[in-house]
Amino acid sequence: MPFPPKIEQLLEELDFFDDRMERYQALIEFADRFQEAPASISGPRPFPESQRAPRCDSEAYVWTEALADGKFKYHFAVENPQGISAKAMAVILDECLSGEDPELAVNLSHDVVFSIFGKEISMGKGQGLMGMIDLVRIQTRRLLEVSRVP
Repeated sequence: MPFPPKIEQLLEELDFFDDRMERYQALIEFADRFQEAPASISGPRPFPESQRAPRCDSEAYVWTEALADGKFKYHFAVENPQGISAKAMAVILDECLSGEDPELAVNLSHDVVFSIFGKEISMGKGQGLMGMIDLVRIQTRRLLEVSRVP
């Protein structure tokens, strides 16, 4: 299954980097743009475990906000200041899925982690990033089900 259009576009841009270190630098630049979820969405710390991405050592948290037009906005917090990959993934998920057809988020494949970060990503880091995707999918699915109930 193909990735959402904005992720496909991002992957095309990342493919311009022949050198792995240049690609990593581009991903670090994504992490530098990370903005934590506003307190109006996340509430106070400590954040609820129900919002925590499973298997994520960087302690990433996900909130999915329903917008008036039936679309969603994704918000994240990453508690580990060294969680560069988690911050980059948060920016990518937000920029590529927020405001788009929610089905793109529900159907997002874990393969996107390897397509973005490379097959040499450590097992632990990969599992954590997949956990972020899992939580985005679960939250989106739940909100879609609630919105479809008459």
